[in-house]
Amino acid sequence: MSQAKLTEPAEDYIIRPNPADPRLTERVTGVDQTGAAVTTSVTVERALTIYLNRQEIVTAMTIGDYPDYLAIGYLLNQNMLQPDDVVTGVDYDEDLAVAVVRTERETDYEDKLQKRTQTSGCAQGTTFGDLMEVIEGAKLPAATLRTSWLYALTHKINTTPSLYLEAGAIHGSILAQEDRPLVYMEDVGRHNAVDKIAGWMFQNRVPAHDKIFYTTGRLTSEMVIKTVRMGIPILISRSGFTAWGVELARKAGLTLIGRARGKRFVALSGEDRIVFDQDLSYVEDEGGKHRRKGAAHDD
Repeated sequence: MSQAKLTEPAEDYIIRPNPADPRLTERVTGVDQTGAAVTTSVTVERALTIYLNRQEIVTAMTIGDYPDYLAIGYLLNQNMLQPDDVVTGVDYDEDLAVAVVRTERETDYEDKLQKRTQTSGCAQGTTFGDLMEVIEGAKLPAATLRTSWLYALTHKINTTPSLYLEAGAIHGSILAQEDRPLVYMEDVGRHNAVDKIAGWMFQNRVPAHDKIFYTTGRLTSEMVIKTVRMGIPILISRSGFTAWGVELARKAGLTLIGRARGKRFVALSGEDRIVFDQDLSYVEDEGGKHRRKGAAHDD
């Protein structure tokens, strides 16, 4: 049965962007195309060095809002932390820009650190180890995506105040359940935003089987691998696809939806999970205010 008007999620985010946080943006002056003086907001980025116990793993560029979630999520998505690991603490030193994740299990990843693949993600994304392990062993749960949920989600996300709307130069990732966005993270690299959500899920023991993942970035192999590793069966983006991203999604049985803007979207994998219950005559086209950079190139 087709649903008419879009529904608004009744509850608010658990975590949402805070564009008013003075740590995350700076005001700078310059001139515009006419030579007139302008003052604008720009996104701040800072280094964060992540340690696993005594071993230095990586230095990432980040906005620095959730260093504990970022550190844990990064290690999870690089398969250095396991889902059943016991994290005894995360020590963060803002002055030194260091986050140390401590576990009960002794760890040594010297060999793994020698094997790395530079990804297509912004801000120097890196994936360690065997990329295909997670895809070949994937057992994603059965799930349903109603198009009424999809349209309600994208509308709520696009109208949520964010650092992107304030200053730009940033990516967003959102964890959702049905038509409700739960956690909305932003960062200068889309992989950082994903990792922060993975860390939040781990710390709060949030199950993945009934969740939906939304990203503002491209649907690359990296995005597919991380979503599959997190155990989430549905990945949605307002941006386009890469060929390898589609191929890996199909191998893993991941529902992959891109170009989700206004009333339009394209599904290239796992379309059997989609229930087309929304009457499109009640769905508005996307307004120019919420159109992100490069959106026209995916039309």
